[in-house]
Amino acid sequence: MAYDPYKALYIHLPFCKHRCAYCDFTTRAIPKDSPEIGEYIENLVLDIRHASREGFLSQIETVYIGGGTPSYIGTKHLSNLLYTLGVSMHLTPEVECSMEANPESVTPELIRDIYALGVNRLSIGVQSFDDELLKRMDRIHDGARAKEAIAMAQERFDNVSVDLMCGIPGQTPEMFLDSVQQAVDLGVKHVSIYPLTIEEHTPLQRMVDAGEIEIPEDHEDREALMMGMAPNVLLPAGFHRYEVASYALDGYECEHNKKYWTGVPYYGIGVSAVTMTQNDSHRMRKQDGYVVDDLNRRQMIAEDLMMKMRMSQGVSVDEVKAAATLLPKVLQVFRDLQKDNLVKLEDDRYKPTLGGWLLGNELYGRIYELAP
Repeated sequence: MAYDPYKALYIHLPFCKHRCAYCDFTTRAIPKDSPEIGEYIENLVLDIRHASREGFLSQIETVYIGGGTPSYIGTKHLSNLLYTLGVSMHLTPEVECSMEANPESVTPELIRDIYALGVNRLSIGVQSFDDELLKRMDRIHDGARAKEAIAMAQERFDNVSVDLMCGIPGQTPEMFLDSVQQAVDLGVKHVSIYPLTIEEHTPLQRMVDAGEIEIPEDHEDREALMMGMAPNVLLPAGFHRYEVASYALDGYECEHNKKYWTGVPYYGIGVSAVTMTQNDSHRMRKQDGYVVDDLNRRQMIAEDLMMKMRMSQGVSVDEVKAAATLLPKVLQVFRDLQKDNLVKLEDDRYKPTLGGWLLGNELYGRIYELAP
């Protein structure tokens, strides 16, 4: 049976100058002149050409180059990668092409070259503009460098996004809101806000376990408070919250991430990159050659409903009714979610409430359990 065409492409670059204390991504610190970077890029080039020959890239609408720190590897390697993309797919201005960058590796030369080769959206990992908090997270840039990087990016890029973090040890709500306000004042078009997660086997977890960093008992409540306060700054500045952690000015939503949340097939290239292949009856995810998800039609529908509830628009009443043919309990589940104030019914759509977003595990879990 034929599969749906891939609409999104993710490329993973697993290299950084320095691995932060809280990071559990597939990435590692490596010297910038290491021949391993060049070898990895050459393998990506071969993989991109193979994907193009197989027709996997013929209908790609968004590209996301993540990591790691893609900006760290420099213009020579990035130019090789982006040139290959440009001749292997339709990398037109209509294709959203995002790249992640960290402030310390943003230079005018880098900005000029990646923009010329088709990148049209830059996502900068700022996390905070507060120098003490940046040190606490083991970041290697300071607030001033973050501002310089944003200004450099804006010389070419209209679409600049920043990542900010809440729940950093020692961070007060006032400190968090100050960083949000600074991002607005700097003129970025998109802001992503993530709570700090203390992942297993990270230096941060070891420091917490050793008592070097104190995490208060109400840590999650503080994070929820800060997540709930962000709209107080962003909404008056013209941003809208289109996903639980994402705010954008009109016309600047991240189209690539929206494909992940709405069940659109995507192709992954590079170590740890995930590919999602599907048709009407089957969805499969593969990572590094291994199947990590194998869903039937019922599970696909439940997953789509769950993922769409990450977004402010939620799901339509018609979608829920249609799902009921395979998930008979779905209507009752949504009624119960509405009764528990995790979901609201508005404009014939079930939309997450702020409480639903803050209690996301419960909201998403109750939907996904419809087809375990």
